[in-house]
Amino acid sequence: MPALRLLIAAAMALLVVPSSGANAEDNPVVPAPKTPPGCIAPEHRQFDFWLGDWVVRDPSGKVVGENHLTSLHKGCALFENWTGGGGFTGSSLNLYDAERRQWHQTWVDISGGLLLLDGAFVDGKMVLAGKSAPDAQGVIALQRITWTPLPDGRVRQLWETSSDGAKTWTTVFDGYYSKAK
Repeated sequence: MPALRLLIAAAMALLVVPSSGANAEDNPVVPAPKTPPGCIAPEHRQFDFWLGDWVVRDPSGKVVGENHLTSLHKGCALFENWTGGGGFTGSSLNLYDAERRQWHQTWVDISGGLLLLDGAFVDGKMVLAGKSAPDAQGVIALQRITWTPLPDGRVRQLWETSSDGAKTWTTVFDGYYSKAK
């Protein structure tokens, strides 16, 4: 608490309070910062095909969950809310990082799981990849998730993992997103 009081006192000392006899030259008015234009570059729209309310099915057609994706901060981010079978839930924040020129996803779920992915929109698909935390044997697996907009309006999400340095890949999840009615 003493550190906070010191910080507040220092901030207060920096404020310029005009005296009763002060004129405009002594205390110029600083204009308020302009609101940034938002994320208007075409790269920021590359993942917009995933926005909306979705029913998710496995390749056999069985419903495995629902997903709700919304746009945040004037189109600068996509927010995902997943509800799967058995009460499993998770959320992700997705954004195009203009400084690094790549997409990023941070996923967190009800189990406390965290997955950090980076990638790009390539050949009409969003491909994000990252590494999982080490398992009980210390193995760090590679994770790759690909979202593909399909001609019929659905989106396929294919999640794959590799524990041999990307020599082979195993499917973790293969879901087909259909717009909820």
